[in-house]
Amino acid sequence: MPLPTFPAAPEARDELISIVTALSYQSGPEIKLASGQTSTIYFNMKPTMLDARGAFLIGLLVLDTIEDLQVSLVGGLEMGAVPIASAVAAVSAAKGDPVSAFFVRKQVKEHGTQSLIEGLAPDETMEERRVVILEDVTTTGGSAVKAAQAVREAGGEVVAVVTILDRQEGAQMAFNKASIAFRPLLTKADILAAAG
Repeated sequence: MPLPTFPAAPEARDELISIVTALSYQSGPEIKLASGQTSTIYFNMKPTMLDARGAFLIGLLVLDTIEDLQVSLVGGLEMGAVPIASAVAAVSAAKGDPVSAFFVRKQVKEHGTQSLIEGLAPDETMEERRVVILEDVTTTGGSAVKAAQAVREAGGEVVAVVTILDRQEGAQMAFNKASIAFRPLLTKADILAAAG
């Protein structure tokens, strides 16, 4: 079986812009966003995150973006971060430098281990782990800040937030206030330019 080929970041980014524009971008009537705001521009990243090539490119680009951070875990708030974290973990293993994934529940289940943070082995903790928070679409940054708080409360060090797409509507300020570096893969402007 041939080894996978890993396109360089600029080519991977251009291809991801094309996939997001085709599968995840909508414009038209006003839609309510997760942040509570409304917009005539909507990004549903699920078709891109669950597309085989889209998931591969996202994993590749996240790894490229966090290469300098010496990260041991990637994850974020369910559900948006789950496919991203899985893609990053899978691609990192294929590249020979594995980074494991986790996710933060929106609320603790009433059964099982009742853990807020899922994905760690029974003997693992977040203590002193360098963590990157992942998000699909960032508007105000609220979901990522919530995930970061859970990780910090569990003893982890949040070194950055990486989002597939930044809507450029205030997230940077929220992350500045929370003292978290912010690294978007793409911006709303990238997709609008590609959509023409």
